[in-house]
Amino acid sequence: MSSREKSPYYGSLQQVVDSLFADLTEEERIADMAGVPGARKVRRLDVIMAAEAVDLPDELQEIVNLLPPSTFTRRRLCDQLNSAVGGHAWGQKYGTVE
Repeated sequence: MSSREKSPYYGSLQQVVDSLFADLTEEERIADMAGVPGARKVRRLDVIMAAEAVDLPDELQEIVNLLPPSTFTRRRLCDQLNSAVGGHAWGQKYGTVE
């Protein structure tokens, strides 16, 4: 499968991100998008565990494992994942996250 064809796992990273931030209130979503200090964060380990729970393919697990040790707001997590997906030219194959 080329990197231009959509994988059966297209959108799987989005599902991981959505699951990590599923219970955000509307105020928390606005604070996160605005970059307000104190927005909800998840740990790198939380992201890795969520990705393992949905049994991502090795290529997407590699993307998640590239996250630096840190805590992430939804916005920052998406930026980090999209950067890694783009760096591998897998955006069309697996999709990006928001």
